[in-house]
Amino acid sequence: MGESSNTRDLEPEIERDFSTSMSYGDYLRLDVLLSAQQPLSDPPQHDELLFIIQHQTSELWLKLMVHELRSARDLLRDDELAQALKRLARVKHVQHSLTDQWAVLATLTPSEYAQIRPFLATSSGFQSAQYREVEFLLGNKSAEMVQVFSHDREAQHALSTLLHEPSLYDEFLRYLARRGYPVPAHLLDRDWSRPHQVDSGLVEVFAEVYATPHEHWGVYETCEELVDVEDNFQQWRFRHLQVVQRTIGHKVGTGGSSGVDFLRRALDLTFFPELYEVRTLIGG
Repeated sequence: MGESSNTRDLEPEIERDFSTSMSYGDYLRLDVLLSAQQPLSDPPQHDELLFIIQHQTSELWLKLMVHELRSARDLLRDDELAQALKRLARVKHVQHSLTDQWAVLATLTPSEYAQIRPFLATSSGFQSAQYREVEFLLGNKSAEMVQVFSHDREAQHALSTLLHEPSLYDEFLRYLARRGYPVPAHLLDRDWSRPHQVDSGLVEVFAEVYATPHEHWGVYETCEELVDVEDNFQQWRFRHLQVVQRTIGHKVGTGGSSGVDFLRRALDLTFFPELYEVRTLIGG
């Protein structure tokens, strides 16, 4: 009792100390954040700061996306559909921010980029571990991709863990099964390290949902939220493709990828194939 009382007595004083001694810059660690831009060009190139900030802010948004997608997945696992949808609503706004900021990088002309490209060496957005975490959470799994990060033990561990866990979509399908929807059994307990493949039986499940949405409103809404997330992701990919094409044309990427061709192939990837396949069946 005495210890608890002392703790309570200290709490107001601790709160006052925080409110009077912590500044805006302290809370946001601006000393660290604003010193993280270290251009390497020699002689210094004006546009390198733009390139660095563009990609650093993208990483911050991706960090938030990973945070929200993990939470949405776990909430679906715990049957908290309404809260999961709130997380997805935030994810969609983050995606809009990521897509819109390509317009800033698009102001970098080919001549300007040519002045800073040598200093990027072999670094590439292909090496973003957080981007891969987002893809793994949405279901685009790849064991080979985990090995790309063998140089970064922390990133490799995070990706390896996600590789063997259900994705957001997997948890949605398991949620549906618990609610009595006839989700094919082989989709509910499978090798989570492999990407989901389109399943005709699951298409039929969603066809029933879309045929009478008023009877399945929560599930129907979740389906459309997932389609929004994928649509936003594809818009981000396409905008990335456009910016790369206008900046370097068809040159090989700094990380050794085929550049524009690699990004164009990525547009064919899908996370939730049945939610697109079902549209063929709607309306007869």
